Amino acid sequence: MTGMKGGEDLKEKRSLFDMIFGRRPQQQQQIQTQLRMLNGYAPVFTSFSGDAYDSDVVRSAVDAIARNAAKLKPKHVRRVRRANDGIQETGSEIEKLLSVRPNPYMDAYTFYYKAVTQLYMQNNSFIFIDIDRIAKKIRGFYPINAATAEFLEFEGDIYTRFHFMGGQQITLPYEDLIHLRRFFYKHDLYGEPSDRALHPTLQLIQTTDEGIANAVKSSAFLRGILKFTSMLKPEDMKKQRDMFVADYLDITNNGGVAATDAKTDYTPLDNEPKMIDDKQMDAIKRKVFDYFGINETIIRSNYSEDEWNAFYESTIEPLAIQMSLEFTSKLFTDAEKKRGNEIIFEANRLQYASMTTKLNLREMVDRGAMTPNEWRAALNLAPIEGGDAPIRRLDTAEVNTEPTTGGDDNEPGEEGTPSDGDPGGDGAGAEGDGR
Repeated sequence: MTGMKGGEDLKEKRSLFDMIFGRRPQQQQQIQTQLRMLNGYAPVFTSFSGDAYDSDVVRSAVDAIARNAAKLKPKHVRRVRRANDGIQETGSEIEKLLSVRPNPYMDAYTFYYKAVTQLYMQNNSFIFIDIDRIAKKIRGFYPINAATAEFLEFEGDIYTRFHFMGGQQITLPYEDLIHLRRFFYKHDLYGEPSDRALHPTLQLIQTTDEGIANAVKSSAFLRGILKFTSMLKPEDMKKQRDMFVADYLDITNNGGVAATDAKTDYTPLDNEPKMIDDKQMDAIKRKVFDYFGINETIIRSNYSEDEWNAFYESTIEPLAIQMSLEFTSKLFTDAEKKRGNEIIFEANRLQYASMTTKLNLREMVDRGAMTPNEWRAALNLAPIEGGDAPIRRLDTAEVNTEPTTGGDDNEPGEEGTPSDGDPGGDGAGAEGDGR
């Protein structure tokens, strides 16, 4: 290659840390102090150090939750408080960002999978909102997997300082962080770590796995006792033993018969490995599954319709509600939220219904409760032309008893535009109230 000097790299090395946080404007030196908590706890969150994710039982439980939660579909909607308007879909840039590729390194499914996995492993999940404050738009969302998170205070605002395993650290305004939490009890700002609650069960799982492995190994150690009726030197005893093993106990010896004389007696040992009872193993697994709020049928993907609905309502739906509230709070200004802007996370639960339930939904189509394309989506079929318009049977159609008169009953300015004339906002504090 030309133009390269000795020992000089072809291109400058850059870290992922610089790629994510390097575009932030340089802030003036601030003297931040630790945020004082109401209950006296240290304002420092440390990720769970018990290596719980190394356990196959824990990993399978968390994976099942993250896989299904990652299928939630984000939408930017606007609730218009007028008759016959309800919820309007916006199709905004924020929605496209959240539903396709939140950052250059992750697609939407991977992004939500990682965020939910961090939430269930650490009971806290931080997502950095990369905002271009000059252009007043959001560039991306990044899950933060830091070793520690420290809450600070400066001039009445809360900041979070993240320390990474590579030695880097970054201080970010708390308002630029989406913070999801579980087991939010004693601490004022973050969910309690799982060390104390989960560690005893993890130790039990590890001890059980080691016991099974040792039992299998020990069963192959001592297979029998060879007793000599006469006195022999130690070296002769060892020689006779090796000969006996080579002749009769070797795996290649398929004769099946051993011959001895009066000088030796062979007594076989029944080394049946002592394995843990299946009921005990199931009880240990249930402790983990109960901790994460999941059923084994969900993990094995052999659930019934009722089991899926119970899992969705008890685990996925609360997560979707928390994500909707937190994303809405951090992405829109007060003025934008007042105009009804929200981020919601929804799932097509009908896809998991039984075929009998799906077929029975056809009665909802001819009554106008569902459109033909909504019903086809539940059957995993492609939409058809004109299928987005609701249809009604004649015997269920609305009867008009009022006399028909001329004129237009609609007042001007009542087609979904809020009273202040602004149809909504683009998020990221587009109106400049501090975001």
